[in-house]
Amino acid sequence: MTIKVGDKIPESAFTVMGEKGPEAMTTAALFSGKKVVLFAVPGAFTPACSEAHLPGFVVHVDEIKARGVDTVACMSVNDVFVMNAWGKASNAEHLQMLADGNGDFTAALGLELDGKAWGLGVRSQRFAMIVDDGVVSLLNIDEAAVDASSAEAILAAL
Repeated sequence: MTIKVGDKIPESAFTVMGEKGPEAMTTAALFSGKKVVLFAVPGAFTPACSEAHLPGFVVHVDEIKARGVDTVACMSVNDVFVMNAWGKASNAEHLQMLADGNGDFTAALGLELDGKAWGLGVRSQRFAMIVDDGVVSLLNIDEAAVDASSAEAILAAL
C-alpha cells in the first residue's frame, strides 16, 4: 500500500557519505522533531533527474529552508558512491543525498517503479513529500514529467 498524507514514515535506513566513508542514517534520525522535504528520483545522473529535478532544489534550497524546513533531502535507489558523486557534480552540497541502495525504504513507502524494461531494475517513483516530525503532510507523485514533485511545487505548498 502506498503511503499517504497523515501516515507516519516507516522505520528504515539510508546510507550517506560521511567524512570517513559510508554511514547509516535512520529515518528516525532524519525525520524526528524536524520538518523535512524529501524528494526522490528514479536514478542519479539520468536526464530528467539531472537536468530538471535536482537543479530546482539546488537553486531553491535556501528559499525552502527559509520557510521553516530543516532539511532538504534527495533520495534514489542508487548506491552511496553514486549519490555522493552526483551531489558533488550537481553542486548539491546544501542537500542531504540519501542512498536507498536496496530500495528498502522505497518499498516500505509503496512507491516502487519497475524500470526493468529500461535495464534499471526496481527504482523509486519520482515524488516529493513534506514530513513534519515523521508524519507526511504533503505527498506529490509525478506520473511522467517533473511537475508535482518540483522544487517550485514544494515552494508553493510551503
